[in-house]
Amino acid sequence: MPETLRKIVIENSDVISKKWLNEITEKRITDYTSSISDDLYHTTNQEFINVIFTSINRKGDIVEMDDFAERLISLGWPLSYITDGLQKFKRVTIEFIISQSKQNDSNEFSNILIIVEDWVEPLISHLVNRYSGSWENTVSLQRMALQELSAPLIPVMDNITVMPLVGTVDTERAKLIMENLLEGVIKHNSEVVLMDITGVPVVDTMVAHHIIQAAEAVRLIGATCILVGIRPEIAQTIVNLGIDLSKFPTKSSLKKGFNEALKLTNREIIDLKQDDKDEIIKMIDSLK
Repeated sequence: MPETLRKIVIENSDVISKKWLNEITEKRITDYTSSISDDLYHTTNQEFINVIFTSINRKGDIVEMDDFAERLISLGWPLSYITDGLQKFKRVTIEFIISQSKQNDSNEFSNILIIVEDWVEPLISHLVNRYSGSWENTVSLQRMALQELSAPLIPVMDNITVMPLVGTVDTERAKLIMENLLEGVIKHNSEVVLMDITGVPVVDTMVAHHIIQAAEAVRLIGATCILVGIRPEIAQTIVNLGIDLSKFPTKSSLKKGFNEALKLTNREIIDLKQDDKDEIIKMIDSLK
C-alpha cells in the first residue's frame, strides 16, 4: 500500500501542489511572510513543494531538502515556515488521497494517515535539528563575541590601561576579567590598570571578591590596580558588607583615577598659558 499511495501522490503532484500553494498563499496575509517580496515568496514556495515531492519520490532522501533548508537558514527564514508548510502538505495530501479512495472506513483512513506521516514527520524532525544546530552555533558565536567585549583592556597612554566593566559580574565573567587583565598588563607593559565599575549595577560580596582577586593578581605581576567608578550607594554597600578594599587605591570617578595613575607613573597634566598655546598653534600651522 505505501508504494501505491506514493505513486498516486507523485502522479498527481500538480493537483496537490496547486492546493498546497493556494493554502500557503492564503495564510500569508496574516503571518510572518507578509513582508517578503511576492517574487521571492512564490519562488521559495515552488522550490519547497518540489523538494518535498523529490524526497517522497526518492523514498526519504533529504539531500535536496537539506540544501533548501540551508539556504533558508542563511536568509533568516523562520523554522515555522518549514514546519507549517510540511504540516499543510500532510493535510492536503491526506485529503486528496481520501478523495480518490474507494473505501472510506476508519481502517483505510488510519493507514493513509500513518503512511503520509511516515513521509512528513522524519523531514520535520530532521529540519528542526538542522535549525537547532544552526541556532546553537549562532548563539555560541554571539557568546564568544560578547565575551570579547565584556572585559576589554584598553591602553589609553603608555603604561596606563583601562578596563571598563558594564553589567553583572558572575563567576564565568570574573575568570575572563582575570585572564584579560593579566594578558593585557603584560602585552601593553602596563604599570597602572584602572578598573572602572561605573556600569556594574550591584557590588555584593561575590563581586567584590572577584575584583579583589583580580587586583591582587595584577599586583603580583608588578602593576597597580586602581578601582574607579565607586558610586555612593556602592560605597555604602561595601561598608555594610564589611568588605576590605584597603589593599589597593579607589577613586570615585575615572577622571580622578586617571590623575592618580599619572602620578604613579611620574606624570601630570598642566595647564598651558595662552602664550604657550599660541606658540603651539603657530608650530602646527607651520607644519601644514
